Amino acid sequence: MKILVIGPGGREHALARALACDPTVTEVHCAPGNPGIAAVATLHDVDPIDGEAVAALADALGVDLVVVGPEGPLVAGVADAVTTRGIPVFGPSGAAARLEGSKAFAKEVMAAAGVPTAAARVCTTPEEAAAALDELGSPYVVKDDGLAAGKGVIVTESRDEALAHAAGCERVVIEEFLDGPEVSLFAITDGRTVYPMQPAQDFKRIGNGDQGPNTGGMGAYTPLPWAPEGLVDEVLRDVLQPTVDEMARRGTPFAGLLYAGLALTSRGTRVVEFNARFGDPETQPLLALLDAPLLPLLLGAATGTLADVAPPVWKPGAAVGVVMASAGYPASSSSGDVITGVDAAEAVPGVHVIQAGTALSASGDLVTAGGRVLAVVATGGSVAQARAAAYDGVAAISFAGAQHRTDIAAGI
Repeated sequence: MKILVIGPGGREHALARALACDPTVTEVHCAPGNPGIAAVATLHDVDPIDGEAVAALADALGVDLVVVGPEGPLVAGVADAVTTRGIPVFGPSGAAARLEGSKAFAKEVMAAAGVPTAAARVCTTPEEAAAALDELGSPYVVKDDGLAAGKGVIVTESRDEALAHAAGCERVVIEEFLDGPEVSLFAITDGRTVYPMQPAQDFKRIGNGDQGPNTGGMGAYTPLPWAPEGLVDEVLRDVLQPTVDEMARRGTPFAGLLYAGLALTSRGTRVVEFNARFGDPETQPLLALLDAPLLPLLLGAATGTLADVAPPVWKPGAAVGVVMASAGYPASSSSGDVITGVDAAEAVPGVHVIQAGTALSASGDLVTAGGRVLAVVATGGSVAQARAAAYDGVAAISFAGAQHRTDIAAGI
């Protein structure tokens, strides 16, 4: 089979890498890709958010499945353009991707489906925002309603800071603060059948101890030995299946990857947010432990036949991914810094390196080309063993201004 993966980053590298290992896959293509993806796929210089260009490429290549990675193309309706050509696509329609594209819409769906989540107010004026902050109290949680690459949320004790963030957004969702640890739970669905994956945890803030501004994610690990027994069954019953059923009831069925960001609060499990695609960086350790071919799951979701595919199964042990970011991230990023040591990192047992914000210089050097540059992923018999290997891999890699957290999966 021929597969086309859409996107430029680490998630797409992890997906292309997993698909290329499937003996039934004859060709993997990616648009636009990056140098890491080029090792397992043929790259094409196509704008991933241009639905007609993506659909035309898929048609010209004669692919059997298109996998849309990032949220931007999904919300823009790229999956719809591909589907119009009669090509199966893994990824929700533009209408269904509103679950991620609008936090207000996601709250509306959750209310209709009876899904437990934080109390929230949707605000479009400074006066509404001020009233919501006073009603819901501190710590203040303010979320840009639209897409913001994982950086549109602030949690602060400062009312002034919360108001300033709200003022910088066209529309915001202000929520009550949810205590307790956060968990990511992905599910593959064809709009009816829902197959949850195993839980993972990511680390959003730039600094150790969850200090500093939010990022797209600085690392992740799976499984979670401390997670409550029965968590996956509970979330499937109370969150995932009701949401998928409600989307179908509305006439906008959700087929693809439904990502539930959860808080395990003192009052029970609550949904923090939904995403409409594989999350980055959780995807990297999750796929490292997937003990089944990825293609049948994605194709089953894309063609409405997921019930005919075996649910995902997992290798024993654990996987940890540590993100290495460029200088200035997340406020800015540095490009053109030469990266060395990737081969040395991959010589560490159990380690592989996923590329995200990378490029090749005119002289052929691997260089930085974005905020999150690499994810160093390792597997091991336990979280602690995988963590040690991942950090051995990180230690082998160097580029100017490199930054990473040193506490990913610490103490687990």
